[in-house]
Amino acid sequence: MMNAMTSERTGSPACATASLGNYRFADLPDPSKWADCVHCGMCLESCPTYEQTGQEQHSPRGRVHLMKSVGEGKLDLTPDLLDPIFTCLDCRACTTACPADVDVGGLIEQVRGQLRQAVPLTGWKAFVSDFFLKGVFPHPSRLDWLGRLLKLYQKSGLQTVARKTGLLRVMPDHLAEMEAVLPEVGTPVRKKYKRAPLIKAKGETKRTVAILTGCVMDVMFSDINEATIRVLARNGNDVVIVPNQTCCGALHVHAGDRETGRKLAKQNIEAFQHVDHVIVNAAGCGCMLKEYPELFRDDPEWHEKAEQFAAKVEDVSKFLHDTGFERPRAELNVRLTYHDACHLAHGQGIRQEPRALLESIPGVEMVAMPNADRCCGSAGIYNITHPEMAQAVLESKMQHVPQEVELISMGNPGCMLQMALGVMKHGRTQKIVHTVQLLDWAYQKEEGKDVRI
Repeated sequence: MMNAMTSERTGSPACATASLGNYRFADLPDPSKWADCVHCGMCLESCPTYEQTGQEQHSPRGRVHLMKSVGEGKLDLTPDLLDPIFTCLDCRACTTACPADVDVGGLIEQVRGQLRQAVPLTGWKAFVSDFFLKGVFPHPSRLDWLGRLLKLYQKSGLQTVARKTGLLRVMPDHLAEMEAVLPEVGTPVRKKYKRAPLIKAKGETKRTVAILTGCVMDVMFSDINEATIRVLARNGNDVVIVPNQTCCGALHVHAGDRETGRKLAKQNIEAFQHVDHVIVNAAGCGCMLKEYPELFRDDPEWHEKAEQFAAKVEDVSKFLHDTGFERPRAELNVRLTYHDACHLAHGQGIRQEPRALLESIPGVEMVAMPNADRCCGSAGIYNITHPEMAQAVLESKMQHVPQEVELISMGNPGCMLQMALGVMKHGRTQKIVHTVQLLDWAYQKEEGKDVRI
């Protein structure tokens, strides 16, 4: 009776089994995800949290053991599990290292969904989570208002006053540091192209594509969305800004709110149903879109739709590489290094394509970054919810960033903010750029435009 009531209350699809050990809510974890783990320890060196703590409960195999124990009825869904399960960065490096390809990240997300139902947030944390994850991110008009407020803060002089007078000291240190590296807010492309949502290709049209504008991406990094549109159009693509798209749901699923994640997934699946290519320039979003089928394991109708949708999703760097992008002719003459965003390298297996794009630009000197696929500590909003661990992971990452480069390139906005914070805290001068921006600058310079890097 309890499981039936839970399913009805949450709107989750009914599961084939009502419970699994002490997992008692709808949308049960998949036992096959832990079945192949033999606790060999090959994952240990890949795990950022195990590197920092040396504790088994903060290692991939330790977490798998805990999650499996709940499924076998040996442990209960109690607050004691919150720390090991939610301290995971979900970076997926352990799956890359695992000889059996155990999907620890997918299992973590499923168990977080169970834990958040068994041990829900309360008080201030619940208010903040509901306000942003349910009240802001899924609603484009509210995101626009947030963008306008940030733009007013930056342009009106309030930001300068707040920084010079020390008003930011009332904020927690990690939030004040994040404020210091916020990019300049522009006009969302979703709003800019609302009346003319089709951007024609330059020259012959080879194909028509749609882009995921994103939520935070379009507010905080609209310049990267603009660059993405220009680069796609330059390479023979008509670009469509689909009007009814919404947040990808990654932040919600990472936080254990799988029900909201499913609602957003359904909206995106329907919004993009008439296009053949969904191009994404944010690694975390792209990984989430490709994993929509996981959200509908127990719903055959939507699982099939999600499979069809996921097949359309492509990261912009891989799409350009695979469709034969035009190599720029103008030189940029910069020295740069490349950081592998976790959900691009580990989540989607995309490593060489972004590097090939960068290496194609005349004058670009690539300097290899040791452990380039090591997590930077961003992990969505992990640097806000777990600031101490995020900072420790970032410190480890910065030890591997070459000193002699001018630019650090990557393919994920969260990483860009986190790496910008690392550069600032270490007193460096390197500029953080998205991979597609470099290609865009080279094309613009080729057309005779004044490009300042």
